[in-house]
Amino acid sequence: MQFETKFTIVVAEDLPMWQKLNVVSFLAGGVTKSEHVNTGKQYLDSEGNTYLPLCTQPIIVLKAPRNKLPTFIQRAKKDQTDVAIFIDDMFYTGFDEANRKTTELYTSEKLPLVGIAMCTDKKIVDKIFKGAKLHD
Repeated sequence: MQFETKFTIVVAEDLPMWQKLNVVSFLAGGVTKSEHVNTGKQYLDSEGNTYLPLCTQPIIVLKAPRNKLPTFIQRAKKDQTDVAIFIDDMFYTGFDEANRKTTELYTSEKLPLVGIAMCTDKKIVDKIFKGAKLHD
């Protein structure tokens, strides 16, 4: 199936694996609230048990050096593209309200970014995340 949009997450390549997984899961949750992301119907097993619906398109996970992440934010702002962010401080807060307060401490140029995600037109995603590599 072909999709007109691309759902992509970029994580800082130097993070420990547990932090990468944490960043990816939080960012995926944020982007699923975007108008560009569709979720399917509930899943059903042979006994009639239901399970939550999933995103209907693949999610691409990329990696990049931390110092490249602000460039991606600037490109997204220039294209007026909505993004989800995760900053280093969020590993130490423990809840959503505190996470939001940490981002308010920084200008967009100074955010200690460790992850960025978006879902929008494929060409825009490719342009914004140019330089990131497929995560292995």
